[in-house]
Amino acid sequence: MAQTETKPAIRKGRKFDQVLEGARKIFLRDGFEGASVDDIAREAGVSKATLYSYFPDKKLLFLEVARGECARQADEAGEQLATGAAPREVLGFAGGRIVEFMSSDFGFGFFRICVAEGDRFPQLKQGFYEAGPMLLHNRLVAYLKGAVERGELAIEDFDLAADQFIELCKADIHARLLFEGSCCCTAHHIKRTVDGAVEMFLARYGVKG
Repeated sequence: MAQTETKPAIRKGRKFDQVLEGARKIFLRDGFEGASVDDIAREAGVSKATLYSYFPDKKLLFLEVARGECARQADEAGEQLATGAAPREVLGFAGGRIVEFMSSDFGFGFFRICVAEGDRFPQLKQGFYEAGPMLLHNRLVAYLKGAVERGELAIEDFDLAADQFIELCKADIHARLLFEGSCCCTAHHIKRTVDGAVEMFLARYGVKG
């Protein structure tokens, strides 16, 4: 009888957060392939033995760093989505968080790493998606359903509406990030794009008084 392969597991300890912060800096600087365990351990101020005791696989370490940062960003947006405030206010805040994270050095850096390494390690991009975009999408859907129940919005396909709003917030920003870098996204540009996304979304789904 064939034995089932056991996947390596993460073990937490006193220096767990220290290792994550060191890994975050090295992954952003060198990419997944270029990041060495030696450099990560040195940046984190721990021994390689300590690092491996927490993360026996570099892919696990990369995914944990990405998941933690994405969850933090989604939580910040989720706090506003959970308030039940008016759609214009909530969508404006959530849209701003979406674009700010997407255009940040961390967010865009990890996006590029996932694209570069995705074919070789599909679990990386899947894990990044589940920890960030999918989590935010689900929380936005929950808010939209509440707004419909309150009579503030008129939506039938909540998944589609949530995806539409997220894409509206990106507009040309994502393409400009790819070809021009983060310098293209000024605060004015972000606000202009998000404000336009909110207006267009409400023009389609808002309840006319």
